[in-house]
Amino acid sequence: MNTPGSFAEGGCTCRQLRYRMATKPLFVHCCHCSWCQRETGASFALNAMIESDRVQLLQGEVERVDTPSNSGKGQLIVRCPRCRVAVWSHYAGAGEAVSFVRVGTLDEPALLPPDIHIFTASKQPWVVLAPDAPAVAEYYKASELWPPESLARRAVLMAKGEPR
Repeated sequence: MNTPGSFAEGGCTCRQLRYRMATKPLFVHCCHCSWCQRETGASFALNAMIESDRVQLLQGEVERVDTPSNSGKGQLIVRCPRCRVAVWSHYAGAGEAVSFVRVGTLDEPALLPPDIHIFTASKQPWVVLAPDAPAVAEYYKASELWPPESLARRAVLMAKGEPR
C-alpha cells in the first residue's frame, strides 16, 4: 500500500524487506538481453531507473551481491537476505547513484509498464510485443527518448559527476 508522499512501495516475497520509491522513476526498461534472462530465470527483466536517494528502505536489511555482467564491469544486486529476492540493482555505468528497481517487487507493478523494450535482438521469439511498443535491437540514447523531466533529473546527477 502506498503512503502519502510516495510514488510506490514494494518488497520481497517473505515481506521482511520493504522499500518506498519517493517519485516516479526516470525511465522503465524491459530488457530482453540474454544476461537478464539468465539472471532472472525469465524472458526479460523489468527495471525502473530512479535516483538511489529516492529509494528508501522502510524495513529489513539488504544483502548486496556482486555479479558479472555482459559489459564486463559487473552489477551489484540488492537482495533480501532471507528469501533472496532481488529488489534492485546498480550497474557500473551509473554506479550506486541510480537504482534499477525490479518492477515485479512493487505492490502495484501495473503502475510501471515499460517505456522501452531493449536488446530485443535476443528476445525470446515467442514474446510478442505490441506493435506500438517502443523497442530497439540493442540500446538507445536517453536524450532522444526520455521525457524532459527525466532528462533534467539526469542532468543533476551528471553535474554531480555520477552517471555518464
